Amino acid sequence: MKKRIFGLLLAVCLAVTALAAPAAAFTDVTDAATAVDVECLRLMGVLDGYADGSFRPDATLTRAQFCKMAVYALNAQKELGKYRSVTVFPDVKPSHWAAPYINLASKGKGVILGFADGKFHPEARVTAGQAVTILMRQLGYKDEDVGAVWPDGYLAQAEVTGLTDGLHLSGGAALTRGQAARLFVNLLRCDKADGSSYASGIADQVLEPVMLVSSAAAVSSGDDTGMQTGSGTVYQMANKASNGLLNGRMGMLLLDSQGKVLTFVPDGEGTSRTVVLVQAKSNSLLSTAGEKFALDSDTAMYYDGEETTWGAAFSWLKPGMSLTLYLGTSGGVEYVFAGSGVAADQAVVVYADGSTAGLDALTGGSLNYKITKNGAAAGIGDLRAYDVVTYSGATNTLQVCDVRLSGIYESCSPTPDAPETITVMGHDFRVLPSAAAELAQRKVGDAVTLLLTADNQVAGVMEGSKVRGNALGIVRAAGDAGEVELLCGITVKGAITGKSADLAGQLVRVSSGKRNTLSVGSLTGGVSGDLKAADRTLGGVPLADNVVIYRTGNSGLEAVALTGLPSAVVARDQIRYAGTDWAGRVNLIVLGDKYSTVDYIYGRAVVRTNTDEEGKTTTTIAVEYGNGQQAGPVTSKFDEIRNGQYVRASLSAGGSDFSSLLALKKLASVSNSAWTGRNAVTVGGRTYTVGDDVPCFNAATQRWVTLDEAHAFAAHCDLYADSTGTVRVIEVDQ
Repeated sequence: MKKRIFGLLLAVCLAVTALAAPAAAFTDVTDAATAVDVECLRLMGVLDGYADGSFRPDATLTRAQFCKMAVYALNAQKELGKYRSVTVFPDVKPSHWAAPYINLASKGKGVILGFADGKFHPEARVTAGQAVTILMRQLGYKDEDVGAVWPDGYLAQAEVTGLTDGLHLSGGAALTRGQAARLFVNLLRCDKADGSSYASGIADQVLEPVMLVSSAAAVSSGDDTGMQTGSGTVYQMANKASNGLLNGRMGMLLLDSQGKVLTFVPDGEGTSRTVVLVQAKSNSLLSTAGEKFALDSDTAMYYDGEETTWGAAFSWLKPGMSLTLYLGTSGGVEYVFAGSGVAADQAVVVYADGSTAGLDALTGGSLNYKITKNGAAAGIGDLRAYDVVTYSGATNTLQVCDVRLSGIYESCSPTPDAPETITVMGHDFRVLPSAAAELAQRKVGDAVTLLLTADNQVAGVMEGSKVRGNALGIVRAAGDAGEVELLCGITVKGAITGKSADLAGQLVRVSSGKRNTLSVGSLTGGVSGDLKAADRTLGGVPLADNVVIYRTGNSGLEAVALTGLPSAVVARDQIRYAGTDWAGRVNLIVLGDKYSTVDYIYGRAVVRTNTDEEGKTTTTIAVEYGNGQQAGPVTSKFDEIRNGQYVRASLSAGGSDFSSLLALKKLASVSNSAWTGRNAVTVGGRTYTVGDDVPCFNAATQRWVTLDEAHAFAAHCDLYADSTGTVRVIEVDQ
């Protein structure tokens, strides 16, 4: 299905506009899902927190409090005036604070009833059964629609409608504020008894599906801010400013009669994932964790400050880049953020380890944000001096980058005292306001170190003698017209001569102490020891989640996922370099020339014995690996391999024979319940990685099928794994 294209450029650029700081999230809501529910309802006025900044999600609600929430969920607060002086229940006099809400809900809307004694008991704790009944009546259900047993009938029908999704309620138990938040958000997503949507009955206009990429975008007039969707349209808020927790989500935008936002209701499912890229192809991407994500050429993408598509931009992506993926309800990738996707002019330079100075202003008050550093999950304690922090409102993520580039200040534009770009190593860098004043104090010809954001903008400028660069790259060309492709995704230029010219094609450190010249140095040493893929260690040192491994391939150095290594253990003498990140974890490995670059085929062995006219018997072997693909047959020299066995095969030079065949380890009759998503399965206490493109064979139909088809066909399957802990083949049967 063709993916939706979202206009992300302007939205993301304005994601943290500081014209009006949004309200902070509640300090005591630690569950991310509850925080989103609460924010959705806070905007609409259904609920709010306490004066001390807390929400108290575990506190219970009175019947009066829940009744007020129900009225706001009906968007009926404008009708309260005519019910202020009405007395419907003897224990709810006009002087009671909740009288208009209770009277409106009872007499005006007919969604609540009193007790047998004729009273309402406003201060009694509302039970889950009572709350569900009230909301089901708001959906148009009546007692005769759900059966005679109360509240069981209403609870059963609520489960069918989706009102109680994500909740386990007992009818007689007191309802908590957190549970109420989930109920009301589910209500906004529900259809009514007559088949119409509840949202369309309370809003003048419902826009869906929309991507919310900013909650702090400037409106066309005044100093207010509003919500901006993927189409680039900004909608002013009707009631309250948002805190950014809903950014980066798909859902419904509810508008009032003036076109202002009542609230944004996120889809019940759909998540964002940040991964580090190993390889980008026209129809897929591979992460350092070995996960493969399928994409279409028209999958929406935000790259380098512009809205585009995966097909148009994938070839520009480099290994080691951080990508944020939005996964829809089906688990498929609906859009991609490449790089930071940050505000155009907002960045904070960290000047002391662990410092949080400036971060509150950067996020506009948003809490519950994630932190990534160079694409890996991180925390405040991982911040180091001279790191650069940017904020993506679309994914509510602080993105930290520690790339520093040391070189000669070659030129600038438009003027030295108000620079907007600076040229270093033949590359033009955009200068952010946070660096402009510092750069104005430097002169052309000075040695400087640029502090870069995740999308290679200059957030700070330091004296080259005080702060050293750490840029790494692959030498793509040597000589007078030398080029180095940096791992951060840009290419720098300058002469690479002398002994340095011998480093063509290698991963190097790069700096510049002279105009039009690049200084490059070979990477050797670092952490020493054997690389053990299954243990995720090198010499006993743990590997970072975003570890990037380079090996020599057909086109020079190429990145490869850990799960793509042909052997479980790589000996220390086959490792040229192993570097570590800020936490001491191995995050970069360069394999030496001795390392085998054999590519393996994983599939099903087809062994055939043939007898010719002279009675001479020969045995051939081939390997099938899906959709009619086959390697061989060739005359077999692997007597231990049996027909139908699942193997790992490598082709000899020229592809005319197998240089190796190894049987895979069988994990028999693994239940579907052992899977923890599409890419992981736990067997015998060990978690195995599973790629989206794993070949799957249906033994019952004798057909190769997709992973989804295999998983749906039977409740159990046989897995075939290699020594790295990666499932290479799956077989299902009846």
